[in-house]
Amino acid sequence: MELLTNELRAQLPALYAQESEADPMVHAKFFTPWSDWTWYVTEGQQDDEDFIFFGLVCGFERELGYFSLNELQGARGPGGLRVERDLHFTPKRKSEIAELNQEATA
Repeated sequence: MELLTNELRAQLPALYAQESEADPMVHAKFFTPWSDWTWYVTEGQQDDEDFIFFGLVCGFERELGYFSLNELQGARGPGGLRVERDLHFTPKRKSEIAELNQEATA
């Protein structure tokens, strides 16, 4: 599966374009089918031979951060599973994504 299509590349605002937004637009969702890791993309831009994304990373913790296309493409799970793009995800504001607005449970 192609993680970064030309269409998605064209939609993404450049890095820092939404940093003053209280409720940024989320443009894509990547996930690992073998674990609970999910990346919600708000921005991104080409950086030499890689593409750098910014967004919310839900893994061991939920945190805003940078991640790269090369890192996502290089991750492998059991049986060679790879990171996938949620083909049913449609761009929406962060506040509209229920799983991002749930309180963390201890």
